[in-house]
Amino acid sequence: MRLCKVIGNVTASVKHHTYNGLPLMIVQPLDGTSMAERGASLLAVDTVQAGPGDQVLVMSEGSGVRQILKTSPTSSPIRSVIVGIVDAVTVDEGGES
Repeated sequence: MRLCKVIGNVTASVKHHTYNGLPLMIVQPLDGTSMAERGASLLAVDTVQAGPGDQVLVMSEGSGVRQILKTSPTSSPIRSVIVGIVDAVTVDEGGES
């Protein structure tokens, strides 16, 4: 799972049939400690009604994504799914090793 920030949504008039009815969002991965942008942005299907500015959890593991969307391994090109909206992030800086 990745911590990301939703930076926009995508509108497509023509898309693969498995995307029908599923909102597509542009998400930017974040560093969990500094909350700075980390890496390139990516597309994710929204299953939790997230919006621009929301911090979200994104799953990019193939089997888990297929289970959430209830699709078969050969029929779905979807790789990333927003699975939760993050209310707060707390980092324990004095933790034990």
